[in-house]
Amino acid sequence: MTFTVIIPARLASTRLPNKPLADLAGKPMVVRVAERAALSGAERIIVATDHPSILDACAAHGIAALMTRDDHPSGTDRIAEVARALGLPPGAVVVNLQGDEPLIDPALLAACAARIGAGVPMATCAHPLHDAADSFNPNVVKVVLDKAGRALYFSRATIPWARDAFAQSRPAVLPAGYVPLRHIGLYAYRNDFLQAYPLLEVSPLETIEALEQLRVLWHGHPIAVHVTDAAPAPGVDTPEDLERVRAHFG
Repeated sequence: MTFTVIIPARLASTRLPNKPLADLAGKPMVVRVAERAALSGAERIIVATDHPSILDACAAHGIAALMTRDDHPSGTDRIAEVARALGLPPGAVVVNLQGDEPLIDPALLAACAARIGAGVPMATCAHPLHDAADSFNPNVVKVVLDKAGRALYFSRATIPWARDAFAQSRPAVLPAGYVPLRHIGLYAYRNDFLQAYPLLEVSPLETIEALEQLRVLWHGHPIAVHVTDAAPAPGVDTPEDLERVRAHFG
């Protein structure tokens, strides 16, 4: 599978200002992310940014980057602009890797890209949940699949709901045989669908759940899901996350 990785990187961040430029053992975080992506077998890795300082940081470390508009409502819109600028053909596969994932498993990118196929314009990833607290946590997004491994629904709620086991209360331990799936926020798109996606009408489901990917299902487009056994290393959202990742890089 031939694919391009585009890494959206905005300078502004509410919880962690200038996050893409945060130093990780002498290199900016966005550079570390691009270096991980380069281990995936991708044909091309490029950073999509809204700020010259990120462009300059990438150039200083030999990472390709392009400036985009600064008013994009989402990272998906940002990478769609870059895919157009690159002149990627309609059937090209584009992987959307967030710029705050310096510990991402490169194999996960390739596995996600490989799920794009005939009639499947979009793919993502998930892993089994074994912790009851995570299963009931609305900040942990869950997904349920059909027998072909395509998403039926994404939710902040606990899905599927174990009717009998959860009838009285939320258990501290998940019942035997009950293994919900946690959604991993990594996406792959066929480029023609990536270009059409920002033009799709916002769906009531995504507004209710605050989950953008529900727009795709609401409009009737399939999303294939690669299920990996282990949870990926967490990304960087807070100062505490940043210190944890810095410790990894030494």
